[in-house]
Amino acid sequence: MNPSKSSPRLAPLPPAHSPELKEQFDSFFKSLGFVPNSVLTMQRKPKLVRAFVAMQGAIWDPESKVDRGFKRILAHVASRAAADEYSMAHTASGALHFGVDEKKLLAAKDFRGSALYSEAEQAALELATAASAIPSTVTDAMFATLRRHWDEEQIVEIVSAIAMAGFLARWNTTMATPLEDEPAEVGDKYLAAQGWTGGRHR
Repeated sequence: MNPSKSSPRLAPLPPAHSPELKEQFDSFFKSLGFVPNSVLTMQRKPKLVRAFVAMQGAIWDPESKVDRGFKRILAHVASRAAADEYSMAHTASGALHFGVDEKKLLAAKDFRGSALYSEAEQAALELATAASAIPSTVTDAMFATLRRHWDEEQIVEIVSAIAMAGFLARWNTTMATPLEDEPAEVGDKYLAAQGWTGGRHR
């Protein structure tokens, strides 16, 4: 093995490895066009894949009260704060797929004071940054600001998107999940100028 080349700590398995997960895999083929390598690694525990897909379905529900494109931006900022370069690329790609303008995506790195983000959005992104720190730096004052802009159901949606990004950050950085072509291309096009490289996920 070339010691300079990164490799996953557990290799993704092909979808055919778990035919019982066809329904779950098909949901990714429908929404992304591929099954993420994070999930292909996870399939060694089929119950975990089913639970993960169910949670993702709840977070990205078309009937969400919080715009799903903005929730991708929330997850993107949370992934950046957690240094999860795999998910940074995935969430950037997802934001674009949900109709977020590329200028707004690029402004997410420096959202504070950006005219492209409303006060409500900035409050949620501040929470995403603080909640993704270890230990969490969320304060009561920060939450009070959030409540001025969002109702309780919306806050649950916001925190769920941030929390899922936290799970994935721990998963991907631990497993060194290899990055797929489409999100890698998005990372190179939109994030590289901000310091993104893909790290050992390339």
